[in-house]
Amino acid sequence: MFELRGLGGLLLLALDIWALVSIINSSRRTGSKVLWCLLVVLLPLLGFIIWLVAGPRSAK
Repeated sequence: MFELRGLGGLLLLALDIWALVSIINSSRRTGSKVLWCLLVVLLPLLGFIIWLVAGPRSAK
């Protein structure tokens, strides 16, 4: 089974926190933000990858 330990787990945690901050700061509707946050929290690696490819972009 695939497990993340040590530096890999810490890196994934940092990337997930970055994704959550970006999602919260985006200009999308609240419902969309909640769904993206749930995806990233419940499926950390897969959720981050999906968000990275298809997720909302922050307003600049």
